[in-house]
Amino acid sequence: MSSLQEYMSGFGNEFASEDSRCPGSLPEGQNNTQVCPYGLYAEQLSGSAFTCPRSTNKRSWLYRILPSVRHKPFTPMSCGDLTENWNEVEPDPNQLRWKPFNIPKSSEKKVDFISGLHTVCGAGDSKSRNGIAIHMYTCNTSMIDKCFQNADGDFLIVPQQGEILITTEFGKMMVEPNEICVIQQGMRFSVDVFRETRGYILEVFGAHFELPDLGPIGANGLANPRDFQTPVAWYEDRTVATGYTIVNKYQGKLFSCQQDFSPFNVVAWHGNYTPYKYNLENFMVINCVAFDHVDPSIFTVLTAKSTRPGVAIADFVIFPPRWGVADHTFRPPYYHSKSELIHTSIETKLHFMRLKSALCRC
Repeated sequence: MSSLQEYMSGFGNEFASEDSRCPGSLPEGQNNTQVCPYGLYAEQLSGSAFTCPRSTNKRSWLYRILPSVRHKPFTPMSCGDLTENWNEVEPDPNQLRWKPFNIPKSSEKKVDFISGLHTVCGAGDSKSRNGIAIHMYTCNTSMIDKCFQNADGDFLIVPQQGEILITTEFGKMMVEPNEICVIQQGMRFSVDVFRETRGYILEVFGAHFELPDLGPIGANGLANPRDFQTPVAWYEDRTVATGYTIVNKYQGKLFSCQQDFSPFNVVAWHGNYTPYKYNLENFMVINCVAFDHVDPSIFTVLTAKSTRPGVAIADFVIFPPRWGVADHTFRPPYYHSKSELIHTSIETKLHFMRLKSALCRC
């Protein structure tokens, strides 16, 4: 199915895309023309402060059929099993693992991506703009006339069972097991499923995912920028007389509002603040050593940096198939304890893929 979707290659690039049904819809030479082509509305989506250095400044310009603010007021809704109140349970220093979450049978109960979200653990909070949360999603039906917007942070989504078709304001992405995708803060998206589906979500507050520095590794290795894929522009000009629901996650709570049109009405866009996907099979593993074991940081795909140099809010790490050859070395990797990080609730490096998943294939 993924071959039906079109993508642009690169990580953090300056992209530009317009739907082929509306040639010339992307303004030339300026962002906010007095009259946009086709009578579109220009909006800027910022992923950073205006005054951030160019190297970290994130924004995209979207040209849409109707303004995104044309909706009724938001009202609170049930959060279900979604939370960021870490005081609900007592701290437990023991090693823990989770059994797979059961996926409801579609014949018994219809569960979409939003209603199937379950928070597993986390640290920090969205209000202080520093921390993480780990969620599971289990669903069996697509989101119909409904989309989700996370105002708290970025979602790194890891399908474990069943592919998902994610429609965003920037275009569509088909994401299958052994692939990941990132939906950055403030982007609206909807999830279609084709069978009983389950996966993981790593959410980070106050930072965006980026590629780890390679240091002595050199110019190439680990996750190469060229293998990340960003969707091309796609829109629908659709009126929804019965009401289209927008669910917004804000300060750890859920809110919903209604509007009478699809939010996926962006005809053209340009910028460097986009959703993207990555196939984990493209990860270039670095491993063979003369003796001992290299630290697991060499398996980092993406990192969300903290304010302390060298310490991440979260690392997304995989352990793919690889050769492990060494002399005079006990074969299984050593047990290691990171006391500094254990006592620092925010700066918690999570070897996320150690959760039992189909992606841990080593």
